[in-house]
Amino acid sequence: MQKKYEIIPRIMWIPVVLALVINTIAYNGSRIFTTGWFHYDLSNRLDDFIPFMPWTVSIYLGCYAFWIVNYMIGCRQEREKAFRFMSADFFSKIVCLLCFLVIPTTNTRGVIVGDSIWDGLMRILYRMDAADNLFPSIHCLVSCFCVIAVRKNPKVPRWYKVVSFILAACICISTVTTKQHVFIDIVAGAALAEGSYLFVERSGFSRWYMDFVLRIAVRLSGRKAAQAGKT
Repeated sequence: MQKKYEIIPRIMWIPVVLALVINTIAYNGSRIFTTGWFHYDLSNRLDDFIPFMPWTVSIYLGCYAFWIVNYMIGCRQEREKAFRFMSADFFSKIVCLLCFLVIPTTNTRGVIVGDSIWDGLMRILYRMDAADNLFPSIHCLVSCFCVIAVRKNPKVPRWYKVVSFILAACICISTVTTKQHVFIDIVAGAALAEGSYLFVERSGFSRWYMDFVLRIAVRLSGRKAAQAGKT
């Protein structure tokens, strides 16, 4: 019998759900506490020289397809490597939550004067996304994880590794050309991705995370068996 094709291994759906939950808590949940607090502006002279380019909102918003594809690739690695990847993402979002609570940030956004489709999208983006929770940039953090997911994966062709690096770099640049972030947010996001990936392996956090997920999987499978027995 042919093996059933899976987009990602079944066991990796739990880390994916955990990643979405912790991301929501970090980015949106932190605002429950920080709304009304003093927010720091970490911009510097370099940010003053970076032009406001509304058309780059296409890169800023178009990144989600790239994220989905590369996170799928990261989850389809060998089990230990896949768990290291997802545990690093989980750990980094905990760090983001702490940063958003301890160092609430804001910035000065660009002045939108045109009527092009890009100007319209920038207005929508500014209305939907408040100018806070900037340090570190989750856009840059996740994009760097997309590079980590493929750079040492022998199953990924070299050309796609190069494309992933270029896309990640473009996304990072778009965060400052749309004035959604300042330069230091990019540096912090990239450093956090690399640091988290190294930390989870050396600290044993990756192993603990994998054991935790496996225990959840066992309990879920037990409940399904029990429900099937009742029917």
